[in-house]
Parts: sequence; structure tokens; C-alpha cells
Amino acid sequence: MIKKCLFPAAGYGTRFLPATKAMPKEMLPVVNKPLIQYGVEEALDAGLSQISIVTGRGKRALEDHFDISYELENQIKGTDKEKYLVGIRRLLDECSFSYTRQTEMKGLGHAILTGQPLIGDEPFAVVLADDLCVNPDGDGVLTQMVKLYNQFRCSIVAIQEVDPQETNKYGVIAGDMIRDDIYRVTNMVEKPKPEDAPSNLAIIGRYILTPDIFDIIKNTEPGKGGEVQITDALMQQAKDGCVLAYKFKGQRFDCGGAEGYIDATNFCFENYYKSGKAY
Repeated sequence: MIKKCLFPAAGYGTRFLPATKAMPKEMLPVVNKPLIQYGVEEALDAGLSQISIVTGRGKRALEDHFDISYELENQIKGTDKEKYLVGIRRLLDECSFSYTRQTEMKGLGHAILTGQPLIGDEPFAVVLADDLCVNPDGDGVLTQMVKLYNQFRCSIVAIQEVDPQETNKYGVIAGDMIRDDIYRVTNMVEKPKPEDAPSNLAIIGRYILTPDIFDIIKNTEPGKGGEVQITDALMQQAKDGCVLAYKFKGQRFDCGGAEGYIDATNFCFENYYKSGKAY
């Protein structure tokens, strides 16, 4: 069973400057919870209780958030404000948190490799916290993917259809359809121009990876933008074995930019906060 989930969280969040100049983008609040808390809740709901976070300089707030604040707890003890800490207390009680630092920004592949000492030789999930995924009427995206992994036992990437003119923002896959929501990957390209894209099926920030990916990343040369791309490593893994792409059920918000962030805030306010589920 998969128990570990890795959060690469060392990036600068440049699309949200100046807000992210001194604050981690993963701590941007959607209504009253930071992005990364939504991601950890999704992981725990999928049975992944061992949370590993790759941080960087200026990211200390991530560690402080997933810790007890004795002064705050004492201040609001016995008041109606205690209800706002129910969600984070659940995570502290049911999850373990470990951290390591990525000292250089060399791409998502390098960030995942940096997390190897925390993961070890086990299959694991990867969550990019600025992709907020919701599915109010069913299983969360990671829960859906864990069920698939238990069936197929190989690396899996979450995908969605995007505007063909926006393929240059994503890793894009092509593959052989196994069923209407699953493809066996035959091609994977990082941020292709629309005319060069193999399809409009874009990878979003949810992965399940088998541990051999670490050795593959170590032997992956820098690609697009001079960075070590996880798409290049996964393409090699697909050639050597099998990588699946899963068209998930639910909705994804790109909270790395203002438009997606505002859409996510409005959605969560209407669907969670008003009903008291946002705590």
C-alpha cells in the first residue's frame, strides 16, 4: 500500500509576485486554509499519512503551519474559535511530517529526486499544492489514483483536456486508450508549442510514482528550460515499462495564477465554507 506523499514546495511562485516575495505560494489562503493544507487533506483521505515536503529558503512557514502553536491554542481554548483548528488538528494527529531542502531550483524532476531520502524504496504520490483539485460528489483525485495503482502497479499521471492553444503551459501526453479515462503513455512532451503537441491531454499536479523513477531521474539530462523535467524521466520509464495517464473525475484549479486562484476561492467559499466544511 502507498503511504507516502511528496510535496515539492521549494519554488519561488513567480506568477504570484509580489505576494510570494516573502510568503510561500503554498501558504496562500483559499478562503481560510492554505493551499498546502488542502493537498495534505486530499492525501490523508487517500490513506497517505506520511507527508514529505521539499522546501527551500524562505519556506519556514510550511513547517510552522504543520506544528502546534501553544500560545494560540491557549488563547482560544474554550472559545467558539476552537472550531477553526479542527481540520489542522486532525492532520497533526493522523499524519507525520518530514522535510528536506532543495538548495537549487533545477526543475520538478530534481525536486522529486531531492525527496528520495524521505521516500526510500517505496511507491509514492506527488502533489503540487498550487493545483487545487476538488470532487465534492465523490473520491478525491489521489484516492482515485491510489485505487488505480492497486490495480495496475505502475506510475500514473493525472491528466485533463486543455485548450490546444495552451499546451505550452503543461506536460502533454499521447497514448493508447485502455478505457475511456485511462491511456498507456506512448509519448510525453514538456510544454510543447500547440503545433508540436501530441494531443491536448495535459498533465496536472498529481502523480503516483514507482521508486525506480529516482534512478531514471539521476540519468536524465536537463531538458526544457535547462531543468530536469519529470516528463522526460517518465517518458523513459514508459519506454522501459509502463506509465498510465488517468483522466480524473473532479475539477482542478490552477492557483499559481490569479484567475485560477480567484475561481478556487469562489468555489470553496460556496461549496465548503458556507456549510462549515472549510475548517
